[in-house]
Formats: sequence, C-alpha cells, structure tokens
Amino acid sequence: MLAFLNDLIWGKILIFTLIPIGLIFTLWSRGVQFRLFGSMFSVLGQGFQHETDQPSSFQALALSVAGRVGGGNIAGVAVAIALGGPGAIFWMWIVGLVGMATSYFECSLAQLYKQKEPNGDFRGGPAYYIKHGLGKKLGPAAPIMGFVYSLLLLVTFGFAFICFQSFAMTSSVESAFELPRMGSGMVLAVMVGVVILGGLHRIASVVEFIVPVMAVFYALVGILVLSLHITEIPAALTTIVTSAFGLNEAIGGGIGAAIMQGVRRGLFSNEAGLGSAPNVAAVAYVEHPAQQGMVQSLSVFIDTIVMCTVTALIIILSQQTYYGADVDGVVMTQVALSDHIGGWAEYFIAVALFLFAFSSIMYSYYLGETAVDYYIPDNQTAFMTYRFIVIGFVLVGAVLDLSSVFGFADVTMGLLAIVNLIAVAMLFPIGLRVMKDFDDQRKAGVKIPVFDPEKFDDLDIDKSAWQLTERPSRHPS
Repeated sequence: MLAFLNDLIWGKILIFTLIPIGLIFTLWSRGVQFRLFGSMFSVLGQGFQHETDQPSSFQALALSVAGRVGGGNIAGVAVAIALGGPGAIFWMWIVGLVGMATSYFECSLAQLYKQKEPNGDFRGGPAYYIKHGLGKKLGPAAPIMGFVYSLLLLVTFGFAFICFQSFAMTSSVESAFELPRMGSGMVLAVMVGVVILGGLHRIASVVEFIVPVMAVFYALVGILVLSLHITEIPAALTTIVTSAFGLNEAIGGGIGAAIMQGVRRGLFSNEAGLGSAPNVAAVAYVEHPAQQGMVQSLSVFIDTIVMCTVTALIIILSQQTYYGADVDGVVMTQVALSDHIGGWAEYFIAVALFLFAFSSIMYSYYLGETAVDYYIPDNQTAFMTYRFIVIGFVLVGAVLDLSSVFGFADVTMGLLAIVNLIAVAMLFPIGLRVMKDFDDQRKAGVKIPVFDPEKFDDLDIDKSAWQLTERPSRHPS
C-alpha cells in the first residue's frame, strides 16, 4: 500500500504539479528569484542588525537551513543517484531553481498571515494562511484544511523525520567509530533536550551558530575534493545533463527514474513547496513580508544548487559504482569521499552528520511544536509534553531500523506538498500583491521597504504583528 501511494503521489501527481507551479510562479513574477538574487544578500545582512527581541531574519534562515541542509544533502543525494542515476541531480537543480520562486511566495504569505501570540512571539505557516487567507473562499472547509495540514506536519516532521535523523546519525557514528548506536543516541538526546527545553529563542541562538559553521566546513571539504579533480568536473556535469534525458542509460535508471528521484529527493532536500519552511519564516520580525520570502528563497539555492551539487560531484568523481536498488546513502557518500581524501573521510561524515542531525532535529521539533500550537494554542503543558516525546523519538530512532516509518513519511510528505501547493496557488494573487508593494517601494527609492497593514485592510491579517515596536522612520534614500 505504501509503495502504491508513493508511486501515485510522487510518480503521477507531484511530478506534474511541483515543477509546473514553480514555473508559473517564476514567469508570472518576472523571475523574482533571479532578478532579486543580489538583493537577497543585502536583506540577509539587515538581519544581523536586529532591533527587537523576536528572532531575526538571519536566525529564521539558519533554522530553515538547519532542516534543509542535513541528511538530504549527504544520504538523500546518494540515494537519488543510486536509484535515478546522475541525471536525478539535474532534476534536483530544476526543482531547486523553480522552487526558489515557490519558496519566495509561500514564505511571504507566511509572514503576511502570521499571528501574534499572547507572549509576544509569532506563529504562522500554511495552516495559518489556509485558515485566514482562504476563509472567505472555502468557508468552514478552510480551518479543516489547516487542521489536516498541521496533522500531516506533526506526523512527518514532529515524529518520523526526527527518527530518521537520529537513525542516520547513529548509523554513521557506529560505522566510523564502532560506538553502539544507543550510546551516541543518548548523547544526541541529551543535547536535543538541553536546547528544546529552552524554547524557540534558545533553538534560534544555537542554530544561528552551528548552521553556518557546519555548512561552510562541509562546503570547504567539497571544494578541496573538486579542486583535486578540476579537469574532470566538466565531464561529470555533462554526465548529469545527458543522463537527465535518458541519453546515458547504462549509468542510471533512465529518464523516468531520473525525474522521479530528482523531484522526490529535491523536495526532500530543499522543501520548496512543502510548506515546512514557512512555519519558520513566520517567526521572524522583518519590515516587509517579501524580505523573508527573499531570504528563504536564498536558502533553497544554498541547499540544492550549492550543497547538493557538492555531494553529487564527490560521488560521481569517485571510483565507486554508484547505482543499484540496495544502497545506504550515508555509507555511499562516506566511501566516495574516502576515495578522494583517505580513510578519515568516514570520521568527517560521521561528525558532519551528527551536527546535521542535531540541527535538523531542532528544526523538525519546532515544526511539530507549531502543529501542536495550532491545536492547543499557547499551552505550555502541551509543549513540555511534546518536548519529552521528541527526546523519546530520538532514542527510538537511534536503536531501531524504521524503514516502514520512512516509507510512511514519504507518503505524508507528499500529501503535505499537495495541500500546501493548492493553498499557495489559490493565494498566489495576494502573493503577487505583496511582491508588487515591495517592488514599488524599491522603485520609489525606499531603501528598506516597510509593510503597511492598512494597505491590506481587506485581508484577515493580524495587524498587531506589524506593530511590534517603534522603529526608526524609513525615508527614501
């Protein structure tokens, strides 16, 4: 049944919706992810100059990157190549490039419809923009649709992916250091507990430090490998492109397998269109919703175009046979890296996965907490109960091979994407309106556009979320 549902969702539905919707968003927005690409870095820089107690746009980016840059970049890329051939990477690129537009709009909408909690924190994401953005169109069905999305979010990220990250990390540590999985799982559980028991602000502070360090370090090792094979890179890239269109059948599983694995693993890695990142994007305080859309669009680029490509080239440039039905993605990447830099690669991957798993669990935990909050708003007892459940799932994932759980998570992740893509497509005109407001202010010479909720008085938005504090006035430069 799981195999049938996976084939239906990923092979029949998402392949023909995810990329086309991203293309429509790209064309209709005049390539928002490309024409604003340079501005994304300046907006990110503004996040360092933070004037409130709320998480900054950089902290929200770090938390979303913590989820995106992880097992999907190490194990997921390897599995995509093993099952779909090198051509799967090309389709991961396509998913990433058009997904930058999808992420821009879903995260801008998350900011637009965010709600202010009694304690001053923000909550938001697909469940909220479904409930408040589609309330007039769908009537009573909107809250139900938001309820379904939150349930899928809790099951996929709040439970299954936490087990997956723990399993990937403990398996790698066991292989590299011959340490029992329960031992490394207990260390991970303690670290996770110390952070999540401190709430969102402690999570944001920790990932703000860990994520840049681990991402840069992994990228530097990748650059070292690529520099050793600089003359072979053009041939490797050619192999990726030709395999993507079934022109190199001997290496992969043909064009069908390449597309399916590229779309599935691309979405698993960068999550554009999945609706998970908007939950994090909503917590930040920014002057305009489009700013967080730009920052999260950049996150997709970092994950797919940079990090996934580095891993893919490490594997393709190795001397290993990198395709087959039965493959352990972590081991495959470890062996490939060992070909390039020696036996210490296994230890490097184990340490990298430990950090990736730790930060990804922070991200998955927060998504689960957002789902819990949607059902039981601002209930500290419910939050604390869920935190201890998460610690338990870290231990469960460390000692059990939950392959059936991962198959189930593939199904629920696909359903998450379907529900979210329907909502974002229906709210796309409002997303364009937000984008136009930002663009118009930029054209008028406003250096840092400011959102005026009165201009959107016809929408069901929480105006108090945009009256957080007195800010210095912004004048045209």
